[in-house]
Amino acid sequence: MTHDPSSRASLLQGRNRKDIAQLGRLGPDAGEPAELGTDSWVLTLAPRLAQFAAVARHEHVTRAAQELGMPQPTLSRAIVRLEDDLGVALFARHGRTLSLTPAGRAFLASTERALTDLERATESVRADVDPAAGKVAFGFLHTLGSETVPGLIRSFRADHPRVRFQLVQNYGEAMIERLRAGDLDLCLTSPVPDYPDLVARRLDEQKLRLVVPDDHPLAARKRVRLAEAAGELFVTLEPGYGLRRITDALCTEAGFTPRIAFEGEEAETLRGLVAAGLGVALLPPPAVPRPGVAELTVTAPRAVREIGVAWLDGHPDTPPVAAFKKFLLSRRGRLLPR
Repeated sequence: MTHDPSSRASLLQGRNRKDIAQLGRLGPDAGEPAELGTDSWVLTLAPRLAQFAAVARHEHVTRAAQELGMPQPTLSRAIVRLEDDLGVALFARHGRTLSLTPAGRAFLASTERALTDLERATESVRADVDPAAGKVAFGFLHTLGSETVPGLIRSFRADHPRVRFQLVQNYGEAMIERLRAGDLDLCLTSPVPDYPDLVARRLDEQKLRLVVPDDHPLAARKRVRLAEAAGELFVTLEPGYGLRRITDALCTEAGFTPRIAFEGEEAETLRGLVAAGLGVALLPPPAVPRPGVAELTVTAPRAVREIGVAWLDGHPDTPPVAAFKKFLLSRRGRLLPR
């Protein structure tokens, strides 16, 4: 027998303990009360594997039963039933003591790995829902990443300093798919989505500007009607991006279809293309003014994009997600820097 009796003690002691006395019965013997006091989540979720590991650790059913807080006869029957179900002897009996058979040693190695993984997984998911230190998976548009989102998180963490964030930057449709897949709890997107499986709330709106090279004939102007750019080449985001849909819709409202010279994935790249004289663009304000371009207010049509928060309808919120959602909704009209 080469198994170290102390090697797995931490699995059933000291971490994530739960009072499971109210579960009533344990294991295959429905006639015996479990009479369990405090034990780990591993015992709750995978009792027969935990029972087997405890007996292997102690090489003695009575001592294992005392550790597990259950009657010795119940544990003995559970081990026999496990062997019967597997169709293999896991232990050799020597009076009151036991030793693992070769099959038992092989099964123990896999059992210990499974219990360790289960314990770690349990700790991880319980940590994520901790009201004080849990995790929020939060998606947002690239254009909100330099100022808006850092400012929001800073303000939220003033009252929730230990909440953790998994941050995902992407375009709107990709984030909605990740909401549906369960990868995100919340996302900030534009336009505000309207799908039956999502809940969305408008939070703010952002003015869009016509961005032109600084040597462009319109560059000396402060205001412009979008129709005045009908003859220009446009640089835009790729199809599927919310800002692209807004650009196309505003140009249609202004009476023309934009001629697209370049398509990109990020607003500041588009500004660079404008600065290089490769076209004009409808963009939200930059976090930091960029040389080489002029940014003009569009007077007609009204050029804005709405920013909203979305989440999956019917999906239960963990306490940290609920707190952050409430915070975001409280920022209606004050989401974006002014």
